Amino acid sequence: MFVDVAKIEVKSGKGGNGSVAFRREKYEPMGGPAGGDGGKGGDILIVADQGLRTLMDFKYKKIFKAESGEDGRNKQQYGANGKDLVLKVPVGTLVKDQESGIVLADLNHDGQVYLAAKGGRGGRGNVKFKSSTRRAPRFAEPGGKSQEKMLILELKLIADVGLIGFPNVGKSTFLSVTTSANPKIANYHFTTLKPNLGVVKMSSGEAFVLADIPGLIEGASQGVGLGHEFLRHIERTKVLIHVIDISGQEQRDPVEDFIKINQELKQYSEKLASKKQIIVLNKVELPNVIENINHFKNTYGKDHSIFEISAVTGQGVEKALYAALDLVKTIEEETVFYDPDAINQLENKEPKDTINVYRENHIYKADGYFIEYLVESTNFEDTESIRNFQKVLEDKGVIQQLRDLGAKEGDTVDICGIEFDFIE
Repeated sequence: MFVDVAKIEVKSGKGGNGSVAFRREKYEPMGGPAGGDGGKGGDILIVADQGLRTLMDFKYKKIFKAESGEDGRNKQQYGANGKDLVLKVPVGTLVKDQESGIVLADLNHDGQVYLAAKGGRGGRGNVKFKSSTRRAPRFAEPGGKSQEKMLILELKLIADVGLIGFPNVGKSTFLSVTTSANPKIANYHFTTLKPNLGVVKMSSGEAFVLADIPGLIEGASQGVGLGHEFLRHIERTKVLIHVIDISGQEQRDPVEDFIKINQELKQYSEKLASKKQIIVLNKVELPNVIENINHFKNTYGKDHSIFEISAVTGQGVEKALYAALDLVKTIEEETVFYDPDAINQLENKEPKDTINVYRENHIYKADGYFIEYLVESTNFEDTESIRNFQKVLEDKGVIQQLRDLGAKEGDTVDICGIEFDFIE
């Protein structure tokens, strides 16, 4: 089965908590803090693998979680880091944010890696909080949060040349006689259900990748038939070979076929419509095709390169392939799909130093990324940890901002969902 789109949920590992511990050795009367750091949570990595052809591995399993880091231990022993989780996808896979549709990564070469979810950092043990004034800290730092993302994996085949045209015009036969690919060939009135790729090896020793893309039908740009699935795959090709059944044996007009296919390309994307095309008039071995050939050439011969071929007998095929190869050489590699600015905006919705202090009805509130991190790092069952919490709020100007808003003794202050009484 060919699967080219998958929706998945990824969750990195949480960081291990730092440890609160003290030395108890017989000959260490002064003791001292000895809590080790927690381990880092595992990352989730998405890696392009040229050995894969579909996203089948993501059809049934949708949720992927990396291992969390271990908590720190006594005697300053660090917790083990969580193992990274590696997800392999075919070369040509786009990674998108499910909610916004923003492209986060374009994995277009073998071995390329995208960090999909970063593991939480390991929390510091109490030994890291020792100072000249704090000799025996009774608090440690919790492990950092894991990251969760809802992603779309979308495969866009990477081929130098793509075969386009209506179903049953001879694309599969063309691919089979020019490459070692073995597509199913029959007189189907419906379209191939999955793309086929092959390598064309020219007599000159040069080569390029040719793809027989699922055939277009009218209305494809609106999603009719395989519409969007087809159009997605030709976005990466440099050159299009437009195969026309010049025999008209399917009771279709070759000129109208050509017009309809190009209309679908334009309605889906101006970029697709602007791709270089080579037109091959196929099935010239059949009788009574001269009139159709002349009519087509008179209509489009001034603006397009047109080749008369027979995919069955091989007539004219090599000449058309060399024309395609010459075009491939002149066209630069596909530009990257993703927009770095959009990604930064998405992943940094709230700067890490954000502190919000405001009043809502009769309650004073403080929140933001920094405040949330501070709350997570505080042990509210330990007096010393609470004192550190208050000191940081004072140093960051939060207490003064609350005063400026009118907070006075006994007023309620909500800090990231935890309520306190304001005390001067």
